[in-house]
Amino acid sequence: MSTIDLKYCPSTLAKGFNTYSPAALRKLFDGKKVSHILTYKSPKSNDDTEQYLENRKRISISGVQEKFSMILDKNKLRLTKEGESGTHILKPVSRDLKKVNLVPANEHVIMQIAGQVYNINTAPCGMVFFEDGEPAYITRRFDVKPDGSKWGSEDFASLAGKTSQNAGANFKYEYSYEEIGLLIQKYVPAWRVEMDKYFSLVVFNYLFSNGDAHLKNFSLLENENGDYFLSPAYDLINTRIHVDDSDFALSKGLFADDFKSETFNKSMHPGKADFIEFARRTGIAAERAEKILIPFLTKQEKVEQLVHSSFLPADIQRGYLLDYNTRRKRLNT
Repeated sequence: MSTIDLKYCPSTLAKGFNTYSPAALRKLFDGKKVSHILTYKSPKSNDDTEQYLENRKRISISGVQEKFSMILDKNKLRLTKEGESGTHILKPVSRDLKKVNLVPANEHVIMQIAGQVYNINTAPCGMVFFEDGEPAYITRRFDVKPDGSKWGSEDFASLAGKTSQNAGANFKYEYSYEEIGLLIQKYVPAWRVEMDKYFSLVVFNYLFSNGDAHLKNFSLLENENGDYFLSPAYDLINTRIHVDDSDFALSKGLFADDFKSETFNKSMHPGKADFIEFARRTGIAAERAEKILIPFLTKQEKVEQLVHSSFLPADIQRGYLLDYNTRRKRLNT
């Protein structure tokens, strides 16, 4: 088994831990003492190929990244077997992107920034390592109840009625964030509360270059009363590290029509006025939107701290922060 020398918690990135901190264990594993090293070799090795192939058949979560279903068995994470409902999702290093080995660390740190800096409700997550030392990303499923049954959940591709059959291969990208907001108004009883959260998430995705914020990466989740609310954020990633991306994942961008502010027409990038107009169109008053924007417009030292504590190499950390500050300045215009 490989030994991984850690100086930060591989979940919260708190300093001074060589494995998961108590706070991380509570969120990820209900306080059980779970190792950050799995009892498997990575999927690219040949040793556990059959187990991974069988597991891949059972997981129903879509996406480009390879995903495997895991369950906590006493104090150990293992791949689910036939008939079992997984409690965690394992995402190893991807295979079809540049800098593929950085995908787990990239997703991990951006999820920590969203939750710790901007108080965005995120799925509990962490880094984990295979026996051969290769890193992976692990996240706890928020749609699984303590008894193993599932909460009702719908992504916005389903809510918009879009599938590959009726809207083509790019169906999850052919939309606008304004139209998602209108679907929230339609399907969420307490939509005004949830719209504030949605607005924050859209701003965050722009600020941290998440070009993968498509229809299937936003969901509604059922609560104990049978009502639906915006699910915890998931699949957040800075895509510019891996691909040459535009400002927004959705083809129409923020708006259902071709609205562009003066700032956008000058710079070809959105500014504060675009997001204020987006807020207005989705039912958020301008004064409220201004207040929500404050932490995003202000330089956050905690962002730098988390990036420097992350599992990303130093040169990527510098680029990460440069891009963050560039976009933050655009938001201030």
